[in-house]
Amino acid sequence: MALHLNLLHEEILEQRQRQRDPLKLGVLALISCGTLMFLYYSWSAYRTLELKSKLGAVDRAWVKLEPNVTAAQKKVAELQNIIKTTRALDDYIEGRFFWAPVLQTIARCVAPNTQLTSLDGTVLDDGKGVNVTIEGVAAGREPRAAAEDLRQMLAEQLRQNYSDVKVEFKALEDLDTTVNLGGTRVPMARYNLNVTFGPKIAAQPTSTPSARQKKRS
Repeated sequence: MALHLNLLHEEILEQRQRQRDPLKLGVLALISCGTLMFLYYSWSAYRTLELKSKLGAVDRAWVKLEPNVTAAQKKVAELQNIIKTTRALDDYIEGRFFWAPVLQTIARCVAPNTQLTSLDGTVLDDGKGVNVTIEGVAAGREPRAAAEDLRQMLAEQLRQNYSDVKVEFKALEDLDTTVNLGGTRVPMARYNLNVTFGPKIAAQPTSTPSARQKKRS
C-alpha cells in the first residue's frame, strides 16, 4: 500500500481557518447591511426631495389662487346673506294678512237695517288666525232677527275664502229706543259679534281644455 505525504497540510488548514473566521464573516455582513441601509436612505432622501419639490409647486400655485379663492368665499357669503334676506322677505310677504278683502266682505254683508259702530281686528301671534270684533245696532220689527241675518251672512261669505270660520254673538240685547225705518218706527237691538277664522283657502286649479277633453274621452 502506497503512502501519500501532504507536506502542505498545515498551510491548507490555516487557509481554511482564515476563510471561516467569524470576525471576517461579521464584517462582511455588516458591510452588506450598511450598503443596503445606505441605498434605502438614499432612496428615501430622493423621495423626500421630490415631495418637497411638489409641495413647493403647490404652494406657489396656492399663492396665485389664494386671492381669487378669498374673493370667491366673500362673494359666496354675500350671496348667502342675500338669499337669507330674500327668503325672509318672501316669507313675510306670503305670510302677511290683507285686511282689504275682509273689510270688503263685511261691507257686502251689512244690510240697510244694520249699522256698524265699531270694528276691531287682530292677527294672532302665530299668524295662523284672525280675530275680529264687530259692534253695531240692528233695526226692524224683529231687530234680533236682523242681527242674526248679519251673523249668518258673515259666516257664509267668509267661509268662501277662509278656513275655520266662526261668527258668534258675544252680546245681543234689545234697546228701549226706536228708529224711523221706511217711514215706520221700529225697535232696535245692540249686538256684539266675535269673528274668528284661519288662513286663506288656496284657490282650486282650473282645468284646462285639454284636461276636459281627456275626461270626456
